[in-house]
Amino acid sequence: MNYFKLLKEDIKCVRERDPAATSDFEIMLLYPGFKAVRAHRKAHWFYKHNMHFIARYISQKSAAKTNIEIHPGAKIGRRFFIDHGTGVVIGETAEIGDDVTLYQGVTLGGTGKDVGKRHPTVGSGVMIGAGAKVLGPFTIGNNSNIAAGSVVLHPIPDNCTAVGTPARVVKRDGKRVDYLDQIHIPDPVSQELEKLNKRIEELENELRILKGDK
Repeated sequence: MNYFKLLKEDIKCVRERDPAATSDFEIMLLYPGFKAVRAHRKAHWFYKHNMHFIARYISQKSAAKTNIEIHPGAKIGRRFFIDHGTGVVIGETAEIGDDVTLYQGVTLGGTGKDVGKRHPTVGSGVMIGAGAKVLGPFTIGNNSNIAAGSVVLHPIPDNCTAVGTPARVVKRDGKRVDYLDQIHIPDPVSQELEKLNKRIEELENELRILKGDK
């Protein structure tokens, strides 16, 4: 695609998704997410042409300025918007579709156990909330939403909303399939303690039976 047409699309998507944006000039000069995306497009071009040192130089220089780290190998679609952006990390083998929005603190990372394809594939039209972590070489389906603070470790189908740690689907095609929300998220530590307490009670009962206690 023509460079200037892509530039206009990147600016337009910020204007459409951020009500605080007042002008194209402001976006180009003051928005770190916009700057990070533009730097990545340059870095990715060098990466594809096997000029990895230059690609990494551009990406690291951008990370130092914006606090948004995008590996030059990541594949990013059109109209990609990073809102606020501080602390966003996108890994080398991540793939992102068109019209995706990420908020601050989002990680598209790996688990350290995979080789080759190590990072997520994010479908088109996806929104990932602040602080969410998506870890592993699986897919987030088109038009799905990941709630703020969620940790996603498994694939999410198209048109879903996922919430929690670990994340699970609470809405599919606009209909609730679970009663979780961003406030009433289960505490995994409490859940494990509850399981342990239940098991201890079962063992104590078995021990009393073996001793002949009533």
